[in-house]
Amino acid sequence: MHFTAELRHDDALLERTFVLGEIPGILWTPATAGPSAPVPLLLLGHPGRLDAMHPRLLARARQAAELGFASATIELPHAGERPPSAALDQARAELRSAIRAGETPSDDVVDRLVLPLVEEAVPEWRALVDAVLALPEVGGPVGYSGGVIAIGTRLAAVEPRVVAAVLFAGSYVPRAALADAAAVSIPVHVLLQWDDAGNDRRAALELFDVFGSAEKTLAANTGGHTGVPEFAGEEAARFFARHLRSATS
Repeated sequence: MHFTAELRHDDALLERTFVLGEIPGILWTPATAGPSAPVPLLLLGHPGRLDAMHPRLLARARQAAELGFASATIELPHAGERPPSAALDQARAELRSAIRAGETPSDDVVDRLVLPLVEEAVPEWRALVDAVLALPEVGGPVGYSGGVIAIGTRLAAVEPRVVAAVLFAGSYVPRAALADAAAVSIPVHVLLQWDDAGNDRRAALELFDVFGSAEKTLAANTGGHTGVPEFAGEEAARFFARHLRSATS
């Protein structure tokens, strides 16, 4: 991990951009973090393009800092300034075309779009955990918050350092993700916008049903993709406060 710039916000939140190999990312740490008091880590998942997502990611990082957590994110494969993929671009175009036509995208299109991202992104997120936990001011445990839900589900299934996950059901779900969900045993809190036109509600509900976690919660609210109510974020914050803080006590 090579830090490239830093900014101290007015609320004392430290924002540092970095590259991990050739992957761009951002790390936020609260003023309370230090070698004598290392803090838990929250991974902030998102659908791609760090530059466009930055305002929303910063808001989530500030919420994490209020809980006493560091937070980090990286650019998705083939997004932003990372090398593009013609195959993914084609699958994305076919998915958007189906949505515009009022059709449900086929399983083949969803698989061609999402599964390559899962296969590439999950090892990168695990490498991010390695790099951030090597810093003296961050000591774990680790939580995952956000989407793409298939990426978060796979990470929750295979990465033992992730002890709790809030998953945003705002993207299409390949059938292969059901096997990953069955292997998840950590506490899971799923956020679902009931009227999200760009999300397959049926698949999201099926995925939630399959999660193998003893503790799993579905928070479904009316409204579209960007209409998540403020109290839903507060519930997610309480979920992480309960699980990340208890893991350090």
